[in-house]
Amino acid sequence: MATRNYKKEAKYDSQPHVKKKRANRNLARRRATRAGLVSKGDGKDVHHVGGNALKKNSRTSVVSATKNRSYARTRNARKRNPYA
Repeated sequence: MATRNYKKEAKYDSQPHVKKKRANRNLARRRATRAGLVSKGDGKDVHHVGGNALKKNSRTSVVSATKNRSYARTRNARKRNPYA
């Protein structure tokens, strides 16, 4: 097993579009928390229905973390159903 390259990870995570995505994911979580849909440690994720975390006001739903973080994949690691 290869060791993690933390320097490379930090470089990727500091890119502007990645920062924007993270900020929008955090915003979606905060909005859902205020609405009472999720709470800390409940095992739920706020899912961007369209799949685009760059859209600040996109439609979201609350799903279990296991469902949101796993998609059926094709041989070359693409999502089998991009609309899932």
